Amino acid sequence: MNDFQAIADRVEIEALRGEFTDAAMMRDRPRLASLFTPDGALRMPDIPVEQVGREEIRAGGELLQSQWDFFVQTTHPGTILLDGDTATGRAYLQELARTLDGRQGLNYAVYHDRYQRTAEGWKFAERVYEVRYLDTSPLAGTAPHAARGSVTSPAAATATPAPAASFADPASAGQMERAAAALRAGGFAAEILDDAAAARVRVKELVPEGAGVLTGASETLRLSGIEEDINGGGQYDAIRPRVLAIDRAAGADEIRRLVACPEFVVNSVAAVTETGSLVLASGSGSQLPANAGGAAHAVWIIGAQKVVPDLNTALRRVEEYALPLENARAQAVYGMPSAVNRLLILNAEPRPGRGTVLLLREAIGY
Repeated sequence: MNDFQAIADRVEIEALRGEFTDAAMMRDRPRLASLFTPDGALRMPDIPVEQVGREEIRAGGELLQSQWDFFVQTTHPGTILLDGDTATGRAYLQELARTLDGRQGLNYAVYHDRYQRTAEGWKFAERVYEVRYLDTSPLAGTAPHAARGSVTSPAAATATPAPAASFADPASAGQMERAAAALRAGGFAAEILDDAAAARVRVKELVPEGAGVLTGASETLRLSGIEEDINGGGQYDAIRPRVLAIDRAAGADEIRRLVACPEFVVNSVAAVTETGSLVLASGSGSQLPANAGGAAHAVWIIGAQKVVPDLNTALRRVEEYALPLENARAQAVYGMPSAVNRLLILNAEPRPGRGTVLLLREAIGY
């Protein structure tokens, strides 16, 4: 290899590392994943996270960034050792981050890299992230609202937020596939079905006859017929009819125990993100414990219009679209307004096999 080729290789590898930081900061996970070889690996043992292959790197990164309030990464050049069509190196970085659940801190870390020359240029064969210093003291700063979304370009950074009416539009096939992949990366089982009729059949396959089942207060379940199948069909130990028959004052403790830990909970959500998060809202909070982990098994049926890009958009959908519709229903049925008094966000399922998400290609519910 001549000196000019070595210089060119070093410049290209340095640009590759810069592109990684830019993609991370701009929350452009497809671009970040494309910087790896098809079987490349991103390993972060201190977190711990290990992602192998471009799809895992993309989906895992989107799951991680859905939890950020803000994230800032600064990368400094390190070593590059060339060896023909391969190379090794290190890059040094400083990061500031705060998550939506309040975790925050400053850290200094090292990327230990392996690079591979490909037909597309130099790519990462492996990045291993090693934390050298971590300070979890509260951070005094804040981030502008736009920085919390999925900003991938200057135009996106200044774009007007989507109007609430767009929250009724079905997601594209690509959006559905991205959401399903991210959910699977987070430990959920995720299936894409054509419509509510298919979901009705699938629920009967997933929930064995005789099982104790709690249904959520969901327009999706009502409109699809799944609510009637479970609560009125006689095939299951349906919990909601039992709860409605108990005096709410004298039997409050019994109601609380029944709804908190059923064998199965079948419900919908207010939104699901392309980064793999489920968002449920409630006025009383009574149905949330079962969804959060109290139920041994959970099945969520979700219409195509509920798929949104990220967590911030999901929260907007709850407030701007779902709440007004639920408020009108509550006024008509109960004579009182609704409110988002409790909010549950499921970013991952730590018990593989517990939670199944049925994404429908049709819009149903709200």
